[in-house]
Amino acid sequence: MAQILVIGGGLIGCGWAAAFAGAGHDVAVVDPDALVADRLEQTWQAAQPVMVALGTMREKTTAPRHVLNVDQAPCADLVQEALPEDLTLKHNVLAELEPLIGKTTPIASSSSGFTPDMIASGLTNPDRLFIAHPCNPPYLMPTVELVGQSNTLPSILDDAEAIYAAMGKTVLRMAKPMRGHLVNRLQFALWREAVHLVATGAATMADVENAISEGLAPRWCLMGPGGVFHLSGGDAGMAGYIEALGPATTSLWNDLGTPNLVTAAKVLTEGMTEVDPRSVAEITTARDAALPKVMRALKPIKENYRKQGE
Repeated sequence: MAQILVIGGGLIGCGWAAAFAGAGHDVAVVDPDALVADRLEQTWQAAQPVMVALGTMREKTTAPRHVLNVDQAPCADLVQEALPEDLTLKHNVLAELEPLIGKTTPIASSSSGFTPDMIASGLTNPDRLFIAHPCNPPYLMPTVELVGQSNTLPSILDDAEAIYAAMGKTVLRMAKPMRGHLVNRLQFALWREAVHLVATGAATMADVENAISEGLAPRWCLMGPGGVFHLSGGDAGMAGYIEALGPATTSLWNDLGTPNLVTAAKVLTEGMTEVDPRSVAEITTARDAALPKVMRALKPIKENYRKQGE
């Protein structure tokens, strides 16, 4: 059991706290907002059945607790920063935090867009900071992206990977830092074109949602985009695809849109209301109930798929 200090009690911070606590760690969430205590409790109650369904919940756990300042928390083995995506805020809070934690205590930032070098700027011991970015919510989604700085010791990332892997996470380690990391760069590329299609009236939000969930997602359960295009090249695989469809693909890349998310806000908001009129809370509850079943059902299917032909 490790002592985990989560900085920030928002959606991601409370989700991380539930995930760490479910894995048997002792977790304190530091946030000066007294209302965080209720949010943390609600998240913990929602997360427990999800983690039980996924098999990531330990038999003996302690609920994560909210503290108003670091002085009320025990000495941390790991700091998980989960502040809003505001670089100045991260700098200020981490600068205040650093003298209150051990000199070698690792700091994992949940930032979805900033590189670790950008966040570590200004720290007295910046080398200990790295990115550990989850997909939302952390208690449900399996991936964690680890991104070190150019001078991050491999042992720091190795130790972090051991903690997250023991929680049942699929750890993705980037070879070099890039803004947005891995998952979001891929996700935002697809989202940009989805917004373009809806904003220009080329497709409805409903058709875009179905194009992904029905057209792309089934194959993506077994393979990534490389695998999809590898199979589209016939017996020659990826080489065959590039030879036959490379020029056409490049031409289509050049035709992809560059929408303005602000001007598209109205049509996107109205489109989602039409696609699913339920409240966000209702959709969240339904997602948390359904996705663990999907993920558990897929696990033996994926294992068998990878063994076929061996």
